[in-house]
Amino acid sequence: MEKSSKQVCARGVVLAILVAFTSLLWGGMTQTKTIDQKGFTVIGISARTNNAQEAAGNGVIAKQWEEFYKEGILDKIPNKADPATYVVYSDYASDRNGDYNYLIGAKVSAVSTVPPDMLAKTVSPGKYAAITSKRGPIPEVIVEAWQQIWGLEDQAQLGGKRAYNTDFEVYDQRAQNPQDSQIDIYVGVR
Repeated sequence: MEKSSKQVCARGVVLAILVAFTSLLWGGMTQTKTIDQKGFTVIGISARTNNAQEAAGNGVIAKQWEEFYKEGILDKIPNKADPATYVVYSDYASDRNGDYNYLIGAKVSAVSTVPPDMLAKTVSPGKYAAITSKRGPIPEVIVEAWQQIWGLEDQAQLGGKRAYNTDFEVYDQRAQNPQDSQIDIYVGVR
């Protein structure tokens, strides 16, 4: 019997939740540090989603990544500041339970031209909790890292209250192998 992609995704999410819960019980929680981040701009493709939709397998994030690679979006972005891929979470309707914008693209040194069907989004300057994921397959390490972030948020251990303004992920040279990646996540706090 062949498993549907929704079943595989749902099992992956459940596994990630169990791993995150086990890590919490055994003290394996990712350590955070806070940094003062200067504002910067990312150009890329964007979609609106929420965590419930993503967890149910009806989300847009996987489709955004597919389009990002299939259409060669990174190569179409002018004035890249570095070779990393960035994801920006912004325009939160409320908190982690509400809708937000999800943009995949590149940090740019200038916003002189925004290609058609792309947007420019400024990451707000300010204080950010910096979290580094464990190494592993990208979907698993990202889900696990966000579960840990939400656990830290619930326990008031992020170095401040979540700002829900902009958060971002950095996929640098450590994320070249999708089966063995490590990603940095920066969560805005106040």
